[in-house]
Amino acid sequence: MLEQRRYDQQTQEWKDRYAVRAGVEGTISQAVRATQIRRTRYHGLPKTALGHVFTATAINLIRLDAWWTGTTRGRTRISHLTRLACDLGLAA
Repeated sequence: MLEQRRYDQQTQEWKDRYAVRAGVEGTISQAVRATQIRRTRYHGLPKTALGHVFTATAINLIRLDAWWTGTTRGRTRISHLTRLACDLGLAA
């Protein structure tokens, strides 16, 4: 079963589906980092929902600003151990 899953991950259909998931996870990560969305500042569902609308608007403005100014995206962090392994030629 593990070999079948690894084979499936090489197909274009799986890669396309995963790209959507990666985009969603990136948006959630950006929302958490930029606006601390994990905890609400408000009591009650209506105010919390309005806070989520403001958060989504803020993220859209942040992304528009980055697009207009040509700001590049952040790079994925590479751990010290992985960097050392790459330097020694032990990792792909």
